[in-house]
Amino acid sequence: MIYTVTFNPAIDYVVRIDHPMVVGAVNRAAGEDCVLGGKGINVSGVLQQLGCESVALGFVAGETGKWLERGLAAQGLQTDFVQMKQGMTRINVKIKADLETELNGAGPDIPEDARRAFEEKIDKLTEGDILVLAGSIPASLSQDTYEKILQRLQGRGVQTVVDATRDLLARVLPYHPFLIKPNNHELEELVGVKLNSDEEIAQAAGYLQKRGARNVLVSMAGNGALLRDENGAIHRIGCPKGKVINSVGAGDSMVAGFVAGYQKTHDYAYALRLGTACGSATAFSLGLARKEDIEALLETI
Repeated sequence: MIYTVTFNPAIDYVVRIDHPMVVGAVNRAAGEDCVLGGKGINVSGVLQQLGCESVALGFVAGETGKWLERGLAAQGLQTDFVQMKQGMTRINVKIKADLETELNGAGPDIPEDARRAFEEKIDKLTEGDILVLAGSIPASLSQDTYEKILQRLQGRGVQTVVDATRDLLARVLPYHPFLIKPNNHELEELVGVKLNSDEEIAQAAGYLQKRGARNVLVSMAGNGALLRDENGAIHRIGCPKGKVINSVGAGDSMVAGFVAGYQKTHDYAYALRLGTACGSATAFSLGLARKEDIEALLETI
């Protein structure tokens, strides 16, 4: 089974205004939507489109948490969140006007008993399971939480995927994650060097492998992606043609496609193709990638 983790999920309240927003005055919306998400939940959503079952893990609280769970269930997603008694799952307000404005909620504090309950769920993972850790860690959790999770899973045959930045990613490398997915700018931060060519990116990915990562997938937005697999092979792929509408969730979609592709075929080249198709399908859409769009793009790569 594939498990995804979203420590601080959210309900995004998206408001569209067809005129310039006036601060300090009443502004009337032309339309609004509620989007349920978080990086791990995005991965689960795209996995579902690909016919792969997953379970979304994390923390929810209050009536907004119950609403989020009901909404994900209505979308056909399986969840196993830790229910917290205090606080509320956050609401992020996204205002789409002449200028885009965001007001992101903080989310609930995660107490010790909730953390232990989450660890009990992690302890149930067994050989052959895949765990996807994506995004930042809330302030109420230790910043070495990812590291502790991978340490907890050592020797149990669970494949881990980590999509994080800077120290969060660097700290997990000694635990040999199956896949890490920095973008090219994040890779530069990790190695401390400006990367100007595919050869330099491949060398930097090799450096991360020497530090422990098995497979390094480097996304490069409109320039495609580069994969250095655990056998030392370099796979380079371009990006299909299309109009970028919204890049939010594109990286999560690429992770979902790669994991699904590898789980199905154990072929890194195919996993990269499917990951690229999923990431692009999301970038070319208002929401997350849909099955039909993924399949259409896959034929063009």
